[in-house]
Amino acid sequence: MANHSSATMRETPHVNQTPGTNNYINALKERAQAVLNDRSIDAQSRAMIRYALETNDPLLAELVRRADAGETIADETGFLKRSSTEEEKIAALVELISRAGDEAGTKSAALLVLMSTLENASHPKALANLAKHLAFTRCSELNFNGMIEAQIAVFESELLAYDTLVS
Repeated sequence: MANHSSATMRETPHVNQTPGTNNYINALKERAQAVLNDRSIDAQSRAMIRYALETNDPLLAELVRRADAGETIADETGFLKRSSTEEEKIAALVELISRAGDEAGTKSAALLVLMSTLENASHPKALANLAKHLAFTRCSELNFNGMIEAQIAVFESELLAYDTLVS
């Protein structure tokens, strides 16, 4: 077959990227670089932003926003400092939902607000993981012995059912 040299390969953007996405990413990287060059921002926060920039961390935008707002990103131990808004709201809602007592109206409203908060969050996956961790911790505090006893009963019934089938 003949080679058609007049045909050119058409370059298309990545499926998940729109032309505006590249502009946003470039602007974010420029803002991050400006934060890295700003010596008024503490060294730990700049190091965290540098690492997030190098690894394409999805929290880079949040870190840059917090640094621009003058917030300290790292706590005194060097770990990422929790944002004082969304995370505290999630913790309070999880506490309302998982506390002891029969308050169906309060718990239902708190669950609705929690779902809305996660849906509208800038980093919903991280907040959902935080909510799951807090809920599990809270539930285990409230009913630690009951959870263990329930799990032992399940294991026991499964083991005995298997043992009788094998014999």
